[in-house]
Amino acid sequence: MKKTIGYILLFLSWVPWAIIALLPFSDLSKGQIAGATTILLIAGEVLFLAAIALLGKAAWGHIKAIFKPRK
Repeated sequence: MKKTIGYILLFLSWVPWAIIALLPFSDLSKGQIAGATTILLIAGEVLFLAAIALLGKAAWGHIKAIFKPRK
C-alpha cells in the first residue's frame, strides 16, 4: 500500500508542471500567474519529496541513475 501511494504521489508531482505550462494561455494577470506558478512549484516539490519518502532509498537511487551522465 505504501509503494502504491508513493507511485501515485510521484505521478501527481508532474501534474503541477503541466498546469504551469498552460498558465500563459489562461485569462489570469501576470501577478496571478506568478503566484500560481510559485504555489504549483512548491506543491510539485512537496509531492515529489513525499513520494521519495514513501518509496525509499532504492527508488531514489533509480531516479538518480536516470539523470546521471554516462562516461
